[in-house]
Amino acid sequence: MDLGLDIVELTSALIGTPSESRHERQLADEVEAALSGLGHLTVERLGNSVIARTQLGRSERVVIAGHLDTVPSSGNDVGTLVQAGGRAPVTDTTGGADVTEARLYGLGACDMKGGVAVALRLAHDVLQPTRDVTYVFYDCEEIEASANGLKRIADTRPELLHADFAILMEPSNAMIEAGCQGTMRIEVRASGRRAHTARSWMGANAIHAAGEILRRLGEYEPRRPLIDGLEYREGLQAVAIHGGVAGNVVPDSVCVTVNHRFAPDRTAAQAEAHLREVFAGFDVTVVDVADGALPGLTRPAAADFLAVVGGSPQPKFGWTDVARFSALGIPAVNFGPADPALAHTPHEYVPVEHLHRVLACMRTWLTA
Repeated sequence: MDLGLDIVELTSALIGTPSESRHERQLADEVEAALSGLGHLTVERLGNSVIARTQLGRSERVVIAGHLDTVPSSGNDVGTLVQAGGRAPVTDTTGGADVTEARLYGLGACDMKGGVAVALRLAHDVLQPTRDVTYVFYDCEEIEASANGLKRIADTRPELLHADFAILMEPSNAMIEAGCQGTMRIEVRASGRRAHTARSWMGANAIHAAGEILRRLGEYEPRRPLIDGLEYREGLQAVAIHGGVAGNVVPDSVCVTVNHRFAPDRTAAQAEAHLREVFAGFDVTVVDVADGALPGLTRPAAADFLAVVGGSPQPKFGWTDVARFSALGIPAVNFGPADPALAHTPHEYVPVEHLHRVLACMRTWLTA
């Protein structure tokens, strides 16, 4: 893999190297080999994750991270560069072709081989950054959390992630999306008493009792806290309901599954306590939870980054691996090319202009 390629060509090469979750070995091998050939980096391999670090003795260290894996293919394995509106393919990105509105399509173009390409070019180009840099290219982000390569590094070699600030190259429309929401899924159960529907007065209908759960959800007013000047919007939504025994039985149990997205100024424990208060009187079980991440935009490294990128940072609505950095006490932001709404779709793409803009911003920040 030639890391000196034009950023569009490098992204296309990454798209053309299959790396569905659990099958990242080929791409990890190529990334490791390419980075190991760069004398200014110390390279380590953990499974199919590759960590490359500068050791310049700078006063600050930053992490630049991206995942190598993709969701399964939908027939879009090869990178295709086209002009906006589906016009003729653009085959020349360096010799004068108009790529202002060009888009590079293909599996992972948006999520997130465009961001990985930017990080690889930085690792290749920036020999003397003004901050020490740890580049992390990890596996298995798109599947269950227990397999996540960044989690594995944090659990087994946390010293490799020590830093003052972290940037996750997730797609963010080439804008800063700071921190991320926490997420919690709970099951709220109402109980009743079985009976034959012909003698319904002898029972107690649990599904009818679920009306109170739904009423509380309908009247719920989510918080909109300001954190580092960013407004995070919380949410509480029923996402499933299960109950019933048979067509002639009064049901004795019903379960409403509720998803809570909470702002990062609350811990998972605080969010759980809040939900138990909201659903007081019902049986509440937490079935899935992940803490959010504070934006940390007031930290010096983050403030410097914001000054270079410009624009108005946005809160991250959703959960990303920036939360893993936050758990280690490292403020983190999402900053990468492409629209996150296109992730995992059959026609995902990355705008060529985003690739060039994000690369330029990152290079300026690392050398300023």
